[in-house]
Amino acid sequence: MTPDTSAGLPPKTGAVLLHGLARTRRSMRPLAVYLERQGYTVVNVSYPSRRYPAETLARLALPPAVAELRRGGIESIHFVTHSMGGILLRSYLASENLPELSRVVMLSPPNQGSEVVDHLGRYFWFRWFFGPAGCQLGTAESDLPLRLGPMPCPVGIIIGTLPALGLSRFFPGPNDGKVSVARAQLAGMTDFLTLPYGHAFIMRHRPVLAQVAFFLENGRFWR
Repeated sequence: MTPDTSAGLPPKTGAVLLHGLARTRRSMRPLAVYLERQGYTVVNVSYPSRRYPAETLARLALPPAVAELRRGGIESIHFVTHSMGGILLRSYLASENLPELSRVVMLSPPNQGSEVVDHLGRYFWFRWFFGPAGCQLGTAESDLPLRLGPMPCPVGIIIGTLPALGLSRFFPGPNDGKVSVARAQLAGMTDFLTLPYGHAFIMRHRPVLAQVAFFLENGRFWR
């Protein structure tokens, strides 16, 4: 059973979507369509995730999206992120005040880094393919995720529990193939939910879409 998300939205509500590493806005298209049907004004952001460090990507991706919603008269802005998109958002909000900020849902975020990066980040092929930002996502105290603080708004986190073939050996506990359940969590988060999906396509599953919409409207997940 999925939650009922058919209740009306307050006027002038927007949602910014941020895809993950080595993906494009196409990966978030099902979520964009779903939220638009719920009444949100959606900006589905694309950014060159493999080209620059995460701090630079945040400056490239977030200000234009926020400006677009402001030009449309949006008074309340939500964010939905997948994977590294959550780290970009945390980096952006660490230095920017956003009066319209409302609620955030993070899908499979490496909020405390990823053990996959710890194990594979030393290889040239990994650094070449995933770029500077991908190499920032380790679990060390000096890595970017652990240097970012809590979020200044209600945050709901959804992480999968379907491990990826060949990568499970990198994790000491439940994981979605790229991020462990434990390391997806964030101090001060409002709600946390695990669902039986893998990392790469978690944003395409209907129960996930419904839970995202429910949190944006209610500030909690449906159970």
